[in-house]
Amino acid sequence: MIASTMTYDDLSMETQGFYRQAVTLLNEAGVPFLVGGAYSLAHYTGVVRHTKDFDVFVRPGHCQPALDALAKAGCRTELTFSHWLGKAFNGEDFVDVIFSSGNGVVTVDDQWFEHSQPATTFGEPVRLCPAEETIWSKSFVCERERFDGADINHLILARGREMDWRRLLGRFGSHWRVLLSHLVLFGFVYPSERDIIPGWVMEELTRRLLGEGGSPPGKRVCRGTLLSRTQYMIDIDHWGFTDAREGPESRMNSEEIRVWDAAGVTGHPH
Repeated sequence: MIASTMTYDDLSMETQGFYRQAVTLLNEAGVPFLVGGAYSLAHYTGVVRHTKDFDVFVRPGHCQPALDALAKAGCRTELTFSHWLGKAFNGEDFVDVIFSSGNGVVTVDDQWFEHSQPATTFGEPVRLCPAEETIWSKSFVCERERFDGADINHLILARGREMDWRRLLGRFGSHWRVLLSHLVLFGFVYPSERDIIPGWVMEELTRRLLGEGGSPPGKRVCRGTLLSRTQYMIDIDHWGFTDAREGPESRMNSEEIRVWDAAGVTGHPH
């Protein structure tokens, strides 16, 4: 395990006070939440990366109560994307209230809370998103402007020997190829640390890969839209592929897909 200490030297006292207040408000409102993003990454890996936002993860049904609690303290709030994200603003700082993922695949559920880890953030006791669910969520972030592969590699390096690999494998379900691709990349980045990934995991995923012989499925589906909302639009718009988000692999409806894609074109942050 890589020991880590989160420092806040790069944050103004106003920003620190806002994030601390957000934690207090959510606790007082009885909204169950987990801390993720840069703060959980620093705890798990020692990689410190301050941003202008503070990520809290909630179950879908708790997004609006969380926004309401923050609004009562004077924050400007919005349900930015109805399928996964709300925001609470305090000047230039903001809290992201996350309950799913941009592709509609990774939903926060009870297991996130059951396997969360205790920590202290801004002097307040909190629970952190589990490393396994963090990897699951980050694995689908493969945009031109943002790729979370390094975060995944650092999480595996720091926590891989103690992670619940069976739960992680189960999280990916039919998207196991995405996990395999990141694990192969980990072995490339850290050739001397490849044994961190249990042998049975690679054997199982390789067995699945080799067992996919025969003719491919007849329906022309592009799953690239689960990885990037902009880079595979040509496949959908011009090359006759069906958007995987329009089927059972994603919880998005057609309007949510339209709004999410339009925000990507205009440069809205992930």
